[in-house]
Amino acid sequence: MITLLDGGMGQELIARAGKATGLWSVQALLDQPELVREVHDEYFAAGAQVATTNTYSVLPDRLEKEGLGDHLHRLSDLACRMAVEARDAHGSGMVAGSLGPIGFSYQPDKAPPAERAAEVYADLAQAHAKFVDVHVLETMSSVDQARGGLMGCAVTDKPVWVAVSVDDNNGTRLRSGEPVVDVLTLLAEYKPAALFINCSLPEAVSQAIPLIAGQGVPVGAYANGFTGISDSFDHIGSTVDVLKARTDLGPNQYADFAQGWVDAGATLIGGCCEVGPAHIAEMSRRFS
Repeated sequence: MITLLDGGMGQELIARAGKATGLWSVQALLDQPELVREVHDEYFAAGAQVATTNTYSVLPDRLEKEGLGDHLHRLSDLACRMAVEARDAHGSGMVAGSLGPIGFSYQPDKAPPAERAAEVYADLAQAHAKFVDVHVLETMSSVDQARGGLMGCAVTDKPVWVAVSVDDNNGTRLRSGEPVVDVLTLLAEYKPAALFINCSLPEAVSQAIPLIAGQGVPVGAYANGFTGISDSFDHIGSTVDVLKARTDLGPNQYADFAQGWVDAGATLIGGCCEVGPAHIAEMSRRFS
């Protein structure tokens, strides 16, 4: 049986708000929180069974750079509550508490060591645990980055999903350059409830899924719709307008990739940046 996740949140919010800032998806929490609820509602209406909280960028390092460090827990609670309210209004489904990478997306060299990252994630996980059904560590781009997240989430009794991002040009390797199979070393010690490949080109996801499937843990996949990651998108404050969306990844094309992931053993399927409600609706039509 396939569990259908939602699609991307940040790019949907930017498209609806009409502006991109260094705060990315956090900007909507500050200016137009009703848009966040709107996106959650549309994903459920499209057939998603999971609402991922808009907390990917609600991280101390992101907020402190903008002078918003004192708002960490307020924004975290707001984002989590909206996902819960959307799920309750829909009448079914799960809420997954998103925990993004410390340092910056796709830049594992900027992440703190696992032991230090674990302290940050523990605080965030405890805040999310009041609302969510599962923690999801997203876009972990090295083994150590994933380890830090798993260590931090261990302070709650919630299950943990860990999603790793792979090299767009070589899906057999994490963005750190490590073989993607090296992440399997974390399974025995931390026992995540699921292992995903996320926020990479769908072609790279297709390379990675067969390498991690069949290891005794559910496997999932959700790719992005970018043409690739610009070299200038490499630090806190970078704006996503430097990233270009593909024009050849409509709902049908994306669902074709998703079918390949299912055939390779994935049972949790969704979308990341530039994958929206129409893509989720098409996958719901096919997989239901």
